[in-house]
Amino acid sequence: MKEIVEYLQGKNLIFKSLKEITPKELGSRKKITLYLGVDMKGYYALVMSLEKKSRVLKKEALELMALHEKVERYMDTKIMKKYIIIKAPLCSKAKSLMEEHKWKVWHET
Repeated sequence: MKEIVEYLQGKNLIFKSLKEITPKELGSRKKITLYLGVDMKGYYALVMSLEKKSRVLKKEALELMALHEKVERYMDTKIMKKYIIIKAPLCSKAKSLMEEHKWKVWHET
């Protein structure tokens, strides 16, 4: 958790509260960490952190966006800001798809 908070502070994102949600709570088996936060203006934000060795393809990007909708239903809130930190090879089509749907993608190799 501390690592994510420090990373977000480096990107000038500060949250009033940040709560971890396990994918198991949403009925998912994905190896991903999810954080639901409230920013300083009171808007809900979702931060996903994905770390793996294989490439993130367009199909998986669609699954991650579906996971965002599950979080909205589970928490019964409208999430205004969506961020994803990807520590894996990333397909350019997957990145452009997520950016089209108003995701902020941080890709690190």
